[in-house]
Amino acid sequence: MVEKVTGLMDKPEFIRNIGIVAHIDHGKTTLSDNLLAGAGMISEELAGRQLFMDSDEEEQARGITIDSSNVSMVHTYEGDEYLINMIDTPGHVDFGGDVTRAMRAVDGAVVLVDAVEGTMPQTETVLRQALKEGVRPVLFINKVDRLINELKVDETEMQIRLGRVIDKVNKLIKGMNEERYKAGWRLDAANGTVAFGSALYNWAVSAPYMKKTGVSFKDVYEKCTSGDMKWLAKNSPLSDVLLDMVVHHLPDPFDAQKRRVNIIWHGDKTTKAGTSMLTCDPEGPVQLMVTDISFDPHAGEVATGRLFSGTLRRGTEVYVMGSALRVNRLASVGIFMGAERIEVEALPAGNIAAVTGLKDAIVGSTVSSLMDVTPFESLKHYSEPVMTVAVEAKNMKDLPKLVTVLRQVAKEDPTVQVTINEETGEHLISGMGELHLEIITGRIKRDKGVEIITSTPIVVYRETVTKMAGPVEGKSPNRHNRFYIELEPLDPVVVQKIKDGEISMNQPALERRDALVAVGFSKDEAKNVKAIQDTNVFLDMTKGIQYLNETMELVFEGWREALAGGPLADEHVQNLKIRLVDVKLHEDAIHRGPAQVIPAVRAAVKAGILLAGDTLLEPIQHIQITVPQDHMGSATGQIQGRRGQVLDMQSEGDTITVIGNAPVAELFGFAGDVRSATEGRAMWSTEFAGFETVPAGMLNDVVREIRKRKGLKEQIPKPEDYLA
Repeated sequence: MVEKVTGLMDKPEFIRNIGIVAHIDHGKTTLSDNLLAGAGMISEELAGRQLFMDSDEEEQARGITIDSSNVSMVHTYEGDEYLINMIDTPGHVDFGGDVTRAMRAVDGAVVLVDAVEGTMPQTETVLRQALKEGVRPVLFINKVDRLINELKVDETEMQIRLGRVIDKVNKLIKGMNEERYKAGWRLDAANGTVAFGSALYNWAVSAPYMKKTGVSFKDVYEKCTSGDMKWLAKNSPLSDVLLDMVVHHLPDPFDAQKRRVNIIWHGDKTTKAGTSMLTCDPEGPVQLMVTDISFDPHAGEVATGRLFSGTLRRGTEVYVMGSALRVNRLASVGIFMGAERIEVEALPAGNIAAVTGLKDAIVGSTVSSLMDVTPFESLKHYSEPVMTVAVEAKNMKDLPKLVTVLRQVAKEDPTVQVTINEETGEHLISGMGELHLEIITGRIKRDKGVEIITSTPIVVYRETVTKMAGPVEGKSPNRHNRFYIELEPLDPVVVQKIKDGEISMNQPALERRDALVAVGFSKDEAKNVKAIQDTNVFLDMTKGIQYLNETMELVFEGWREALAGGPLADEHVQNLKIRLVDVKLHEDAIHRGPAQVIPAVRAAVKAGILLAGDTLLEPIQHIQITVPQDHMGSATGQIQGRRGQVLDMQSEGDTITVIGNAPVAELFGFAGDVRSATEGRAMWSTEFAGFETVPAGMLNDVVREIRKRKGLKEQIPKPEDYLA
């Protein structure tokens, strides 16, 4: 198999880079197993039970996918051999960051939907991530046997239900990107972009394959009813149906990169780097986007990523954009086959590479053989860390090792935020939810060999302002420099555009100015945006101030420090617009160094935040609970009893789906409570729904609790405390 794979690597027209995406428990890993069995990589008897792609013992024990895993296989279609580079992604909302990263590496996605459950919130999220990255979807409706054997539907009803699933997915695609929907991305069973089957029993059908083999929906219904799944698996095997669909309908790197490079790279397309990526040129400069970092006990750090142009070989010298521009020399080049990494001589453009030797890379890094090249658009995660645990080493002698391990953890998973406070010895890990944190802390103990003690999870809050304030004067400690700033809340439309990556500092200045004017900035303000940090914007509205240019970097430093911990509860500040309106600087450079400028700006920003009505934002989860009709009251009670709101109720047959929102702070123990309240008959899912203002009546108590936990003075500072 390795020889076959390496023999096809330099033929992009015969390569398909695909991701398997779906809601949790819809059958992605079982499907992946059967595709590998079809390619002869694992035994057919074990397929569906071996869970080859879930190589981690934690994944095997919990029965869920936690990390994306890559595998390469070969499939024969109409007499030609094709290389399929496949990534199996997690379905649990806590590991959504892995899906975002995988979508950058692939060109097509197989969207899996359970025939009984239909589209779920996470289906919607993964589909949105795929479309945003320009990744083309095809649909596989799984567990069709459940419709027939569990719900006892007849043949006509089965086809109606399957049609409904296709319509729902099409409706989502149209709502998310109408332009692509009209350009042929609409899913249609008749043209072969939809397949139906059962990953567990290793069979599938699609319109083109039905014509080829004569296996019809009537056969599917009869064989499922009589339990003869083996006949279906023999006459219409899953791997052939699905991989034929992938090869025929999903793009090769040549075709995909013409479209995708325009979406994910905003540099000049006429440069050598630009033209090489658009044409997937193996002779061009190396352009690699790192989408994953893992640690191999023998080889050290392994960076996985999509190679858009150039060829990688052992010893290739590259630079990592955004870090100290020093040469990184590749120690090895390979591909992943599940948990195993196979080394290869050379890896050309259009493939997914696994390399060692990139010391400076982090997930999201742009790696190039050119010293100065525009980086790829940064990866935008749909969720933000909403929970934190404090960790400490059980034995003091392990403290240095713990610090190293935490830095490794932050490198491996960019959705994790690690705060290391060397002064207090407090180490904080922030993650997407209870399960995410449980897995991370478990791995620190198991894989990294550090015994740790963890606190109970704490909710992550944000600070923001509610009104305008300023000008606020910040004085440097030596009183020779003064900075005047104005603050106000940033318009929610602008905040959303920043989150979606439509407004960023990576854009050309003119493009950014036009985008800001389109959302309500004046032309003058739009051209003076000098920095964007998270969802905070800094504008320099001053004119002709001497020495300001050489001091500006220090001003940004002070601004960033203030944003890292607001005055109310030392939480991250967001959605803030700051204008620098005037500056008075000492003419002697020695009197306007870092020790003078940074504290002055930091104090002005913190005082300004207090004057502008500082308040807290708390994370909210979107909740969907599906229960039998007679348990509806229990489901709504679970949301309303947690400061939540019921937003909608949808009934289908004898089940009802309750949709609502609730604060993360109230959702500890939610899983157990829902189970017991509905006698274990509820299916539910949660996903991140942004931040909302903490109710005014609770604000003081929440702030006091956070300050106490962080060891801050109980008394909230006043603006004058910063401006003295």
